[in-house]
Amino acid sequence: MDRDIRLKRLRFRSWHRGTKEADLLVGGFFDAHGETWSEADMVWFEEFIEEQDVDIMAWAMGVAPVPARWEGSMMTQLQDITYVPITK
Repeated sequence: MDRDIRLKRLRFRSWHRGTKEADLLVGGFFDAHGETWSEADMVWFEEFIEEQDVDIMAWAMGVAPVPARWEGSMMTQLQDITYVPITK
């Protein structure tokens, strides 16, 4: 599949998670990093977003241990969370 089409699909799936909190976390992560991902990063993310939102959020916030299969640089970037806009 063409890279641009894959990125568009991933962007949509990232921003349509089911809850606003998950949309901000996963969608914000995609917007901050997605354009620079390698093929391996895109495969990681495509598989990762199949996980439950509550698990993704717990791993990102550090309140649950990250399973070994998700550990690495992508998870480290996700856990940074500075990409989530905070409005007042």
